Amino acid sequence: MQVPVMVMNANMERETGRKAQLSNIQSAKVIADIIRTCLGPRAMLKMLLDPMGGIVMTNDGNAILREVEVAHPAAKSMIELARTQDEEVGDGTTSVIILAGEVLTAALPFLERNIHPITIIGAYKRALEDALNIMKDISIEVDISNKPEMMRIIKSTIGTKFVSRWSDLMCGLAYDAVKTVNLEIDGKREVDIKRYARVEKIPGGEIDESKVLDGIMVNKDVTHPKMRRKIENPRIVLLDCPLEYKKGESQTNVEVTDESHWSRLLEIEEEQIKEMCDHIIRLKPDLVFTEKGVSDLAQHFLMKSNITAIRRVRKTDNHRIARATGATIVNRVEDLKDSDVGTQCGLFEVRKIADEYFTFLEKCENPKACTILLRGPSKDVLQEIDRNLQDAMCVARNVMFEPRLCPGGGATEMALAVRLGEKAKTISGVEQWPYKAVAEALEVIPRTLVQNCGGNAIKTLTQLRAKHATVDNFSWGIDGESGKIVDMQEYGVWEPHAVKAQTVKTAIESACLLLRVDDIVSGLSRKEAGGGGQAPAMQEAPEEVGER
Repeated sequence: MQVPVMVMNANMERETGRKAQLSNIQSAKVIADIIRTCLGPRAMLKMLLDPMGGIVMTNDGNAILREVEVAHPAAKSMIELARTQDEEVGDGTTSVIILAGEVLTAALPFLERNIHPITIIGAYKRALEDALNIMKDISIEVDISNKPEMMRIIKSTIGTKFVSRWSDLMCGLAYDAVKTVNLEIDGKREVDIKRYARVEKIPGGEIDESKVLDGIMVNKDVTHPKMRRKIENPRIVLLDCPLEYKKGESQTNVEVTDESHWSRLLEIEEEQIKEMCDHIIRLKPDLVFTEKGVSDLAQHFLMKSNITAIRRVRKTDNHRIARATGATIVNRVEDLKDSDVGTQCGLFEVRKIADEYFTFLEKCENPKACTILLRGPSKDVLQEIDRNLQDAMCVARNVMFEPRLCPGGGATEMALAVRLGEKAKTISGVEQWPYKAVAEALEVIPRTLVQNCGGNAIKTLTQLRAKHATVDNFSWGIDGESGKIVDMQEYGVWEPHAVKAQTVKTAIESACLLLRVDDIVSGLSRKEAGGGGQAPAMQEAPEEVGER
């Protein structure tokens, strides 16, 4: 007779039922506690040492959790949440972890009273649905072409970060960059900031010198010292092929018995390169960019025709140059046509910044790609500014896609908590209590904001609840600087509806997922985990590798 379902080795660990659920909730709570102090404008920074010995100082939830090493599968799942949130909307990574941890902790008393997890999950799902509808009711529409209004929204993202001192400058950079790469094709909006808005960080200079270029900058110099380094209104050709002699395949052997044959071989090489260059020269370009190499001979021919060549450009940079200048990237010089030449660039110039040479393509007409030039005192500062700027650009992008805003400063969460609490009274049966627990868990965001700026959490939250008790006061929240309650409509802190909705959705859905787990099987025993030995594998592989 066969052994049913699962064969376990004697030294394997296994957590089942209640024990597994409690350990999941505990580990999620630990992860949430790590970054609880990173929420709000008075957030503390974490100093992280990476495996290479480098130092990262940041209060960005995703950046912190990326560096944290954990063994528990539930903790790993929580860390994955921050990454998902960052990829999806680019902001709210800290909030989503804190909220998920709190929603899971809220389920603890019900599990202890032997309420089935599926009943709790049913109530959570219902609460999520109602929360998203309430959020739509309390959100307002925004005009994306109104720059001051957009700047105010982006400021609420940067206000809690390291760069808040230069908030006007950074918000301006984020808004300009997103507006530049914003493209509408057949009524569909495309805002690809990852591919077309590149951030170049150059240590040195003042942070105030940072700017969004109306074109592209690449860390390259011309290939030949006598080539022109400044050209106005250049004609630009972009290539994805080498300007070098095409040698035969690796199997090719050439046997030279006569000196004249060797000379002929060299002549063939020269003729081929000249033919390649002639294809380019007939279009009379001023600038040639190629992703591959340019041989010395090709440089000579191009220089004689007064053409500047730049080689080994990154593929991503080449795509950006194509978007900004209107040129087409060509794979064979024989296929070059006049329509492939880019003419939308106003100025090409090679400049020296610090010890390096940079190629600038500026004054482009309607560029749909750009480079953001960041200057700052040190590498660490620039890394943090870059992380904060990415968040700001994501927020600007989200608002362009979905121009709706929710009040910030914990006001949305408090409004949801109060309204869900009211709705819970209309639900009959056991589901009422987990539903109410979600409402109470949402208060963790305003509570954490008050705690992080040293306020009195109980007193402030009581005042805030009293404000939200009347129907129209949904915009009251916490001033993250002083810990007092303020009206967000006057205070001017707004957050994109997309970010808020994604935060609540991700937090509650992940809590439901972890509550469903009732078995954690580990393939490592405690003794062997220390010694590095591995226990024999199970016949049925567990879905999660558990505690060490």
